[in-house]
Order: sequence, then C-alpha cells, then structure tokens
Amino acid sequence: MLTVQTEKHLLRDSKTELHGGLLVPPFECPARVDRILARVKAVSLGEVIEPRDFGMDPIRRIHDAGFLDFLANCWTEWQAAGFKGEAIPTAWPARRMRETPPKFIDGKLGYYALAAETAISNGTWEAALASANVALTAQAAIAKGAGSAFALCRPPGHHATSDMYGGYCFINNAAVAAQAFLDQGASRVAILDVDFHHGNGTQDIFYGRDDVLFLSLHGRPEDAFPYFLGYADETGKSQGEGFTANYPLPPGTAYDAWEDALKSALARIDAYGPDAVVISLGVDTFKDDPISFFKLESDDYKRYGKRIAGLNRPTLFVMEGGYAVDEIGINAVNVLTGFEDR
Repeated sequence: MLTVQTEKHLLRDSKTELHGGLLVPPFECPARVDRILARVKAVSLGEVIEPRDFGMDPIRRIHDAGFLDFLANCWTEWQAAGFKGEAIPTAWPARRMRETPPKFIDGKLGYYALAAETAISNGTWEAALASANVALTAQAAIAKGAGSAFALCRPPGHHATSDMYGGYCFINNAAVAAQAFLDQGASRVAILDVDFHHGNGTQDIFYGRDDVLFLSLHGRPEDAFPYFLGYADETGKSQGEGFTANYPLPPGTAYDAWEDALKSALARIDAYGPDAVVISLGVDTFKDDPISFFKLESDDYKRYGKRIAGLNRPTLFVMEGGYAVDEIGINAVNVLTGFEDR
C-alpha cells in the first residue's frame, strides 16, 4: 500500500494545549507521525512518497474563503497585536449573540474556533496545507487505479467544518479528498470515521448532501468531545436526509460491541454502493489512549482492517487521531496490514 507523508508536518509544533484547566504539551504532537512512519517501514507496507501541491482550488471546494484567509493570516495578526503566547481563543459568539466576524484577531479566533484546546502557532497554516496535499496525493493515486492508499496526515482534519477549526484540526482532509473523488467523476462516496471522537466537521460539511454517505463510530456526545454533535438521531437534512449515520457508544466500550457498530456501518456502505470509500482513521479507540475511553486492543485493529477490506471498494485511509504515542504506529499500521490480510 502506498503511503503519502511529508516532513512539513513538523511545522505544526505548538507548545501549549488547554487541558484540565492547565496549559500542557499538546497530545497531538510530531512524534505521532514518527512512530507511524517507522512502523510503515518496519512492516514493508509499501512505497512512501512526498505529496504534490494541488493549490487552493480543491480546498476552496470545502472551506469558506474567509475562514481560509483567517488561517493563513492568524499568526501574523496575533504577533502584530503584541501577544506573547500562542493564539488561543477567549470569547465566542455564544447563544443570543451576534455572529459577525470581528476585525481584531482576538475576536476572530473565537469566531472561527469551535473549541479552546487547539493553539495556533508559527507554521500551523503551512502544515495544514501540506496535510491537505498529503490527502489529495493519496486520493489521486486511487483515482489513477490504486486499490488503496494511506494518507499519513498531520495535522488531522475531521473536526474542521467549512468555517471553524478545533480538536487539533484546521483543514478537513477527508472531506477535501472525498470532494476530489466527486469532482473527478465519482457519483457517490462514503466516509467512515472510526476515530474515537465524532467527526463533527465532516458531518456538518456533508449534512445536506446525498452524494456523500457519512458514518461515524464514536464516544457518545454526552460524555466525549466534541459534545454537541454525534447523536444517533442526526441523519441528515433536506436532500441529505438518510445520508448520515452515527453510532455513539458508552464509556468502556470494548471491541465486540464496537465491532457490532462497525458491521452495521459497513452494511450501510455496501448497500449504498460508493465509487470510493474514505476512512477517517483514528486509533484513539485504543485502551490506553490518554483522552478517550474505549478499550480496543492492538490486535483488534487488524481484525477491523480486514472487515473494511470486505467492502471491495477503492479505499483511502486518512490519518486522524490517536494519542497513545508509544502504540500509535502498531495500531494504525495494524489496520492497514489487516486490510491487506497479512
């Protein structure tokens, strides 16, 4: 299986995350890619290549122009305002407030942020662009005939909406890749999000559409970030009604119960008959993940990789979360080797 990866992910190296009332070193860190890439090479998964630059057009197909302008200029504006730390929002357009974009960067951050844990620092925008190009390069390989490919994206993307960032995500890599399939002739695409956290950004982007089937297995929103989306009764709107399926699961969920949800999701995908499948691959479902509460074991990732392969569809794996850094390489690559039945 082809892997696409770039050292430009190192440009995303913020030093602070708001967690538990403290500013701590971010759970989403550069070492995550190092461990995964080392494992890709250790098991001889396949060729590893650098991404191509696809420009802004594929990203603009998903994201709001004002939002992209904000991301591109946030750090410069933050420094120009005289702030000394990393850029973290402090105010939001909450209930009954005006949703008008402020001119001052402190206000802009709250307007475009969906959460406060994700600091923006020097290099964040460049790394986010490179991550989107990783996904697009892997997508292009599948469009040219490859049966599968692995986009080793960092930063991740599935929490990013068309006009908001958060949850470590800035550009929604999976959504950008799915749209690229459609723009190149696919009539329908399925996105299966197996990250522990609900893919709220991806759901929001496609919620009113019938050309993308979105399915997410995740910690139930009563108990887990991002909290305010991901309930089972969210099934789409307008022409998108019936094209979203959520499988919220309780604390302590182990593999057997998780697999039951996966089987249901895969049956939905099979009935839908997509031209391509995009997997938002988060391995924070692991039992020792520091910010999650599922109980999957390392061998379980091989098992479900094999189940995904049973769809017999062109499949793009896009890396999302997973914060047990010591095991992230084993767990992520186990999905891919399980998919390849080896």
